Amino acid sequence: MNKEKTLKNKILDYIYIVSKQPILLRDLLLANRQYNEGMHVDPAKLGFRLKLSRAYFVYMGIVLGILIPVSGLTHKPLAHIDSHISIIGAVLITAVIFIGFNFFRAKMRDAVTIELIQRSWKLHFPFFPYEEYSLKVEEIFEQSLRDEVSKRELEKYILDNLSK
Repeated sequence: MNKEKTLKNKILDYIYIVSKQPILLRDLLLANRQYNEGMHVDPAKLGFRLKLSRAYFVYMGIVLGILIPVSGLTHKPLAHIDSHISIIGAVLITAVIFIGFNFFRAKMRDAVTIELIQRSWKLHFPFFPYEEYSLKVEEIFEQSLRDEVSKRELEKYILDNLSK
C-alpha cells in the first residue's frame, strides 16, 4: 500500500522522533481514553518526542510565508500613517506570533498522537476500525479497571466484550 505523504505528515516526520517499539495494549487504551477526553497524552506512553529546534524552524517558515506577503501589501499605506499605530501593530503581531507557536505545537502534538493511536490500533484490533470502536473499547477498558482485570487477561476481556 503506497501512501502519499501530505505536507502535514512530512512536517510531523520532521519535527517528531517516533520510537520503532510497538505500543503496549494498556498504554494504547490509556492513551485512547485520554485522547477521547480531550486531554494531552503522555508522549512517553506513545513513544514520541518533539525536536523543539525543528519545530521552531518550521513555524518560522510558516510565519514568514504569511508575514512577508502581508507586509509587502501593507507597507506603503502604513508608511504614511502615524508611527504609533505601526508600533502598536508590531507589538500585537509579535504577541500573536509567540502565542501562535503554542497553538502550533499543540495542534502538531494532537496530530501525531491520533496518528500513533490509530497505527497501534491496527496492530491490536485489526478487525475493529478505530472510528467505529474507539468509544466502545474505552467503555470496556473502564469496566475492566473496575473489575480489576489483570494485564494478561485484558486483551481477551476486551475482545470477548466486543464480540457480544
